Amino acid sequence: MQIAKDTRVSDILHEYGDIAEVMEVFDIERVGRYSLRMFLAKALTVEWAARVHRVPLDEFLEILKQAVEKKQGG
Repeated sequence: MQIAKDTRVSDILHEYGDIAEVMEVFDIERVGRYSLRMFLAKALTVEWAARVHRVPLDEFLEILKQAVEKKQGG
């Protein structure tokens, strides 16, 4: 899966599962039994997540790619 600025966070979660490192990037926590992550992820794109966290888009994309690579074992 190619991760780009218009990729939805929900697509990343669907493809790679509940990746702790990726979720830390988005600063999205689980709330009780319910997953606030998936609720927020459906509307949130990578570009908007970068804006919200005031991280340059290129840097944000690199963080995501590294987290996914780590999850996949290298």
